[in-house]
Amino acid sequence: MSFLLVFLLIPPLRKLALRIDFVDKPKENSERKIHREPIPLTAGLAIFAGILSTYLLFVQDDWKRSLALFVGSTLILAIGMVDDWYKTHGKELAAWPKLIVQLSAAVIVYASGVVFYGFNNPFTGQDILLPVWLQFFLTVTWIFGVTTVINFTDGMDGLAGGLSAIAAVTLFIVALTKGQQDSAVMAIILVGAALAYLRYNKPPAKVFMGDAGATLFGFLLGVIALDGAFKQATVLSLLIPILALGVPIFDNLFVVFKRLMNGKPIYQADATQAHYRLLRSGLNPKQVVLFLCLINVCFGLTSIILLLLTV
Repeated sequence: MSFLLVFLLIPPLRKLALRIDFVDKPKENSERKIHREPIPLTAGLAIFAGILSTYLLFVQDDWKRSLALFVGSTLILAIGMVDDWYKTHGKELAAWPKLIVQLSAAVIVYASGVVFYGFNNPFTGQDILLPVWLQFFLTVTWIFGVTTVINFTDGMDGLAGGLSAIAAVTLFIVALTKGQQDSAVMAIILVGAALAYLRYNKPPAKVFMGDAGATLFGFLLGVIALDGAFKQATVLSLLIPILALGVPIFDNLFVVFKRLMNGKPIYQADATQAHYRLLRSGLNPKQVVLFLCLINVCFGLTSIILLLLTV
């Protein structure tokens, strides 16, 4: 259902974007803008509608969690659309409104009970509960971090959508193995939406999801991991959700570290991500996307092996 909704909603929203000039315009001599014609930025709306509609129909979750997910997703979408609108007019939205809204969405999820409480000690079999302040810090940091890294990865046709789909498939398998039905259903809903988006975003892209769609995918992947893979995790299996999102997380940790070392703001867009570096090395865009997706599949398989080891 999520696949069909996103697949059917993108074309009319694409036409609307062209009509109102809500498009990503190419720039001369820009490493970050490799497309050569204006591309509509409305796929994020279709992704939001497809995912949330399917979720509300098929996931019988606690009403507090459902409300938190809906409100948090709406906030993420809204600030992303505002950011995208600024970019269509050649401007940049300041970092602090995005920071405040994205952190607020993460806090709302925390307040609903989706929390990283701690982990299981494999040697004693006892659960180790973290202090409340640390639970809050780690939960909000994780959701905000995954929201950000997926957005930073959205710089090439098919890349963010492909990595999100691979991560969601991995989290689906993990949730299914651990008997976590709601997390499994939510993960497969994301897979459907990502695949439908990729139908229009594969090179050469006909539509972009913009910051609105990329941050939404990141936000929801972060929540699914917290509500699934992080639950009842042992020390080593804490790596499972991190590996599921391996390429975006490790690449953007490198990027953030490099920006800090160079005295640049973390949110300042540049061309230091892995996909731009691979492009400069001589690979074409399709090869870059396939290579990074293959690496993320390897990370995902490693996380599943860790799960099966039950350590």
